[in-house]
Order: sequence, then structure tokens, then C-alpha cells
Amino acid sequence: MSVFPFKKAAVTLLLLTAAYFSGSGIHYLFSQPTTVLPASSSSEGNWGLSFQEEGVRPVGNATPSELAKYQAAYADETDEKVIYLTFDAGYENGNLPAILDALKNHQAVGTFFVVGNFLETSPELTKRMVAEGHIVGNHTYHHPDMSKISTKEAFEKELNDVNTLFQSITGSEMAHYYRPPQGKYSTSNLEMAKELGYKTFFWSLAYVDWIQDEQPTKEQAFSKLLSRIHPGAVVLLHSTSSTNAAILDELLTKWEEMGYHFAPLSELADKL
Repeated sequence: MSVFPFKKAAVTLLLLTAAYFSGSGIHYLFSQPTTVLPASSSSEGNWGLSFQEEGVRPVGNATPSELAKYQAAYADETDEKVIYLTFDAGYENGNLPAILDALKNHQAVGTFFVVGNFLETSPELTKRMVAEGHIVGNHTYHHPDMSKISTKEAFEKELNDVNTLFQSITGSEMAHYYRPPQGKYSTSNLEMAKELGYKTFFWSLAYVDWIQDEQPTKEQAFSKLLSRIHPGAVVLLHSTSSTNAAILDELLTKWEEMGYHFAPLSELADKL
């Protein structure tokens, strides 16, 4: 029997695989997905963005009006040059103090979405966030794929355990702001969060800053963060990034030179 059909099939498979990873696959891995699906089209989704014009709010997997039904947002629908700074804090590796210093230099209020591990290992930094006027939001206790959680009880426990630990450390109530781990969400999750009194925040600008051993250069970071900033941006940065720690003060200065100012996420929350 000839093996040619099998070789042909193998070549076809390789070509298709190469096309995928050179296109939308790699694009997704680097947080710039080009396929935009409304959240209402599926019960599950991965938050993604399509940047279509420099300096303009990108298109998200769901429209602002679709998200607003769940008291959720990924950006502020405004022409005002305002930026909301948010940080995902999964653990502490020595970079957060410099980030807090940079925010203090610019009198900018950040929102830190924390998980259980961060609170367990970094109570003093948690207290510093609160003392310096920053907002602490909920990123779940164990950072699971929340779109796989189907019961309200399990969903609520992931949030409540973070809130309880935060209260024991700081003596204050955690802001009822929720960010789905890895941007994985379902419409039922968004509804659960709303019913529990949480407002959900995705983001409209991020870059690949979370890979510990493959940190971007300053130039790579600026090429994304400066060209894609836009009015009403909700910026997501990871507090574990050594690049972010090194560039944040200069980055905030550059954004200010472009005419932007920083506002606490609470101002956007009040609009939902």
C-alpha cells in the first residue's frame, strides 16, 4: 500500500498547525487575540482584545453594553484622557515595593487584585497598600478557572475566603471588585458576581509581563503600553514583573506627558 496519502495528510496537518501558531494562536498567547466573540454567544469565554486603531479603545470579546448588564466593564466609555491602573498580585517576589513607590511618586491610586497566596505571604505589603490609599480587589483564593465553577456556593467561597483573610489582616472590608483569573469567565459567573454584590473588571490594555524567566525589555514594554493607551483605559499589569517595577515611574511620566491622568477604579465602578 502506498504511504503517499499519509504523507500528504501529515504535510497538510503541519501546514495547518504552522498557520495557526503563526496567526491567531501566537496572537492569543501574546494577549492580542484577533477573533472577537460576544460573551452572549457562549456560556464560556477567554477575555481578549482586538486593537484596531492606535490610541482608540480596543474591541473586546463582549461590548461595554453586554458587560454592563452584569455590572462589569473593561474600559470607561469616555473621551477623557483618564487611566485606571490595576495590578494582578498572585505572589510577591520583591517587585511590588518599587511599584508602590512609583504610584506614590505620581499620587496615583492603583487597584490590586489579590489571591489567597499573596495575602498569606505578604500581610505587611497588604497593609501598606491600604495605608497608602490603594484599592484591594478580589482575584479569588486559589486562582482557578472560574468558568468551570457551576455552583454559586463554590463561586462564593472563592471570593469569601479572600475577603475574610483580607479583613483579618487589615481590619477593613475589601472592595467588592472582582477580576476573573486568567480572564476566563462565563456569563453565569458574571451573574453570580453581580448577585454577590461584586463588580467585575476585565481590562483594555495589557502585555506579556507575567512570565518570570522571559521578562520583556523596557523597549518592548513601552512599544505596547505607549502606543495602545487610550482614553478610559483599564490597564492590567502584574506586580510580579521586574520590568514593571523598573519602568513604572517612567511609564507614568510618559503617559502624563501624553496628557493622561490617573483615577481610582472606584470612579469607573460608580458608573456601573
